This record gives sequence, C-alpha cells and structure tokens, in this order.
Amino acid sequence: MPPVSPMLSKSVGEIPTGASYEPKWDGFRSIVFRDGDEVELGSRNERPMTRYFPELVAAALAELPQRCVVDGEIVIATDGRLDFEALQLRLHPAASRVAMLAGRTPASFIAFDLLALGDSDLTSRPFHERRAALVDALAGAGPTFHVTPATLDRGTAEVWFDEFEGAGLDGVIAKPLDGLYLPDKRTMFKIKHQRTADCVVAGYRLHKSGGDAVGSLLLGLYDADGSLASVGVIGAFPMARRRELFAELQPLVTTFDEHPWNWAAHVDPDVARRHGGGSRWNAGKDLSFVPLRPERVVEVRYDHMEGRRFRHTAQFNRWRPDREPRSCTYEQLDQPVRFSLDDIVPGLGGSSPRG
Repeated sequence: MPPVSPMLSKSVGEIPTGASYEPKWDGFRSIVFRDGDEVELGSRNERPMTRYFPELVAAALAELPQRCVVDGEIVIATDGRLDFEALQLRLHPAASRVAMLAGRTPASFIAFDLLALGDSDLTSRPFHERRAALVDALAGAGPTFHVTPATLDRGTAEVWFDEFEGAGLDGVIAKPLDGLYLPDKRTMFKIKHQRTADCVVAGYRLHKSGGDAVGSLLLGLYDADGSLASVGVIGAFPMARRRELFAELQPLVTTFDEHPWNWAAHVDPDVARRHGGGSRWNAGKDLSFVPLRPERVVEVRYDHMEGRRFRHTAQFNRWRPDREPRSCTYEQLDQPVRFSLDDIVPGLGGSSPRG
C-alpha cells in the first residue's frame, strides 16, 4: 500500500564489476501502484503525483497487470531526447492546464523494478529474480510503459555511459544481483558524468539563518550575443565560509538598474522563472537575490545541462582570479554526441509538442 519510499543509489567514481547495469534515466522517480481499477503514482518523497499525469493512470489500467507495484521513472520525450523542462511544467495546480499538457506532451514510464505482483511481495527477493519477473510481467506493455534496458556486461555499460548522454540520460546505474529491495536505503550505485566550467558570479542569495551569510551564489555564462545568461547556483559551503563570502562580496554589490538580471522588469512571471527569477516548484518561495558586478570567476563541477542551465546544483571547485569574466562563455561546455531515445527504447523517442 502507498506510500513506499523508493530504494536509492550512492555516487561512485567508476562503473563497478559484477552487477546488473542500466541507463540512468533523468525524470521523476515514481512508484506505481495498481489494484484493479485503482492507480496511484507515488514520488521519491512519498507524495502522490497521480493528478499531474492522468495519461499514465489511463495507460496503467491498459498496460499493467491487474495488481502490481512497479518502481521506475516518469519521463517526457521530445524530438528523440528526454525533456525535463516539459516534465517540470506538469507540476501545475490547475487541472485544466495539466490536462492540456498531458495531451500536448504525454509522459511515459520507464520501469526498472517490480516490488509486488498479485499477492506476492517481491521486495525480499534478490534483484535478478525481480528483474526477470518485471520483464515477464510487462512483456505485453506499451506504448506508454517500458522496461529499461539492462545488461550484465560492463563493457556495454561503458558504451551506454558514453553514448546515451546524447539522448538526455545522465549516466549508468549498477545494481547488485543479489540485492534485496530496501526502501530509502542507498544500496545501488550511480555513475554520472562530471565536468567543470568557469562561471561568472553575478549575485547571491542570503542564507536562511540570517543576513550575514551567503546561502547560494548565482552563476552566469556569456552568450554569443554578449548577454549574461543565468545557468545555475552553488551553495554547499560551511557556515563559517558563508559568512566570509558575505563580507568578501560586499564591495561587488550593485543595483538592479546596473545589472543584466533585472528580473523585476519582467511583467510575465513565467518569463522571470525562465531567466532564473522564480521557482516553478514553489510559487511562493522568495528567490530574490543581491546583485553583484560580474567580476569574479569560479570553477564549478556539474554533470550535464538541461537546455541552457545546469540540470543539478553545481559544486564549488576553486576560484579563478586568472580568468577574465567575459571569457566565461557557453563555448567552453562539452556537447554530447546526438543520440536518439528510439535507439535505447523503441517507440520512446517522442515528437515535437502537439498543439
């Protein structure tokens, strides 16, 4: 019965040996519960997501066994690539907009574990048995529910790691063959791409503890037209360092009138959010920031891009006083070789948004 916390993974530096390997899908982690005509979609934090994906509810009734619990990832594919931005848009309070988007950019579900089937609880069985049961149980599924590819060959996993990023995937998952399903435990391993980029520090947000500490630094890269684009944030600093940063950055504080990110000038809140000035996840969250003259350069670690921004929070590497801020452009970033989702899971590639 929902809710169930999904089993998690921990990061490692290289692909381990002696495991079952899968592509690492970049979507919303979800556990699907079906009991006859009832379907629930749970999330990683155990909150229901059923209302946001009505097309998956209908597909579950048509494609899944009568009674089952399936772990996997909700994804949206556009033009042969995973589209996380389209996925984020689905978390909207208006049912009418959710219904419109469900028709325009329908979601798919990538299944990678089977927790229960009929009256059988499979969580105490080793993964290789659960995988075999999953493949068998979803043999007739499609076109919305798909079983993720898997291999026991480490060499194949290395090829997936290199090639599948071009379709929007972000690494490889390794699962112990004899591993049990342990909710909320990090018993799997994830291997993700790690890259560095030199970014301009263009602002900061205050720490929630008070007004004399930096919560996060806002990062920018210069576009081909010379404009400074917001690409993400870094924020993992010890408290003592947060206070030091606050003092160090005061000489760079400027006004919004003299700053390229004057988001208050945007009348449309959706436009402001696209430029980094709001939160799609929490409309009431205060994301105001202190503008800085874009004169300091920092080297950060990141895994991959989602559109024009870092997909996940970047990590501080080092300051780069030797770099000229204007040299921090998009051209320095790696561009993965294009790869189609249809070559990974046939039929998943998607098309241009309808409507």
